[in-house]
Amino acid sequence: MSFLKAAVRAGLVVLSALAPGSTPAYPAEPSPQASTASADFVRVSPRDPRYLELSDGTPYIPIGLNLIAPPDNQGLPGLEAWMDQLQANGGNYIRVWLSNPFFDVEHARCGVYDEAKAKRIEAMLAIAARHGIRVKLCLEHFRHLGDGRQAWAAKPLHLIANGGTAADIGDFFNGTASREQFKKKLAWFARRFGDNPTVFGWELWNEINAVQGGDYLGWTEIMLPELHRLFPRNLAMQSLGSYDGEYARAPYRRLAAMPGNDVAQVHRYLDLGAKLEVCRGPMDLLAADAVRELLSQRPGRPVLLAESGAVEPSHSGPFKLYNQDTNGVLLHDVLFAPFFAGAAGPGHIWHWDSYVARQNLWWHFGRFAQAVKDLDPPAEHFQPDLLPHSRLRVYVLKGRRTVLLWCREAQNTWQRELAEGQAPAPVQGLVLDLGPLKLGKASARLYDPWENRWTTAALEGDRLPLPEFKRSLVARLTLEQEKP
Repeated sequence: MSFLKAAVRAGLVVLSALAPGSTPAYPAEPSPQASTASADFVRVSPRDPRYLELSDGTPYIPIGLNLIAPPDNQGLPGLEAWMDQLQANGGNYIRVWLSNPFFDVEHARCGVYDEAKAKRIEAMLAIAARHGIRVKLCLEHFRHLGDGRQAWAAKPLHLIANGGTAADIGDFFNGTASREQFKKKLAWFARRFGDNPTVFGWELWNEINAVQGGDYLGWTEIMLPELHRLFPRNLAMQSLGSYDGEYARAPYRRLAAMPGNDVAQVHRYLDLGAKLEVCRGPMDLLAADAVRELLSQRPGRPVLLAESGAVEPSHSGPFKLYNQDTNGVLLHDVLFAPFFAGAAGPGHIWHWDSYVARQNLWWHFGRFAQAVKDLDPPAEHFQPDLLPHSRLRVYVLKGRRTVLLWCREAQNTWQRELAEGQAPAPVQGLVLDLGPLKLGKASARLYDPWENRWTTAALEGDRLPLPEFKRSLVARLTLEQEKP
């Protein structure tokens, strides 16, 4: 989505206290390589390429969110406070924009890199390593070179008139000089931050199809192999804007299967100004649909809902009903729906500051972490499915030894709970008919993510009675014998 003004202010306000080239006013941090964090890298699992694992074979489910830059006036201590909250609730992943003013090493002149900003990046990675958090590093986000309407999206230093290499934005992506200069920038990052297991992966651009001109996908096809050459042990990827209309289908299809794009990422928001009807409905449906859309293209790689949340019409600001969502019902659906639709992890919310931190919703990450505790998705070879029910949307992940069900109460929607102020009604006396899943004998445990409570359940043949709950419930079935 567009880089929200609040996030831009966060970077600019912090920088206003520093003279150009001065050292940041926070304690020096050790090098990330000196950390006691795991030395294993995140990779696509060779056991099932739809999922992720560490290089020692340990399964890895990226539980976290976008934390693009520190909060206003707080610098890295503020960012670390957020990481403290995430770690305490089972989180292990964040996304950072290296092009945010707080971290942007190339802010004065094209090809000139600020050492003080580089040290900030080193310190941020060291903090993440201490917290057991992997970081997706997004390299760029600008959309024009000074001739567009969004001031936060401009980077005029790349113009020839300003000492850069490009005559215009088209020349930035298509011109030989600009392409070679960007490769030099990647090489600089590789020398400073290469071979670092704290790095989840390198992302070339935030929503590159929002750039106003140039063959950005052709440029991506050139730069992804360069990332793999320079960072052979890290993932490489690219991102596109919110999948909210038919216009997005073709570029998403091309990128999802592009060689070198290790993770098929999708961005999608609840947006009442979106052209696709699904983007105006229940949050779980729009999130799951985005994942299924990419899975249907059979990319042969993990799929992640890498940005999500809710916005005012046509991305004109954060959703006003965030103020009413003190229980985090939107965040809950962003987390659970993608994974249970077949993604390699939960969805990653965007509004980290104006929603998650403001409403103190960090506990939701812990509830998702509980639901997937000790799970090995690559070993299970999960197949996503849906189980019919009159009152619930039952999302199914059917594995070799484990079957997971996420039961989302269909009558409880953001419209009812947030817009109309109707409290969720208790769901009572429901039974799931598991017959269509052909499971055989199994034992069952039930998890209520709203109460953080596990209970055992007695199967009655193919029938699974559910206890009383509100909004949603998770069922975890263990099969008595492995299914082929």
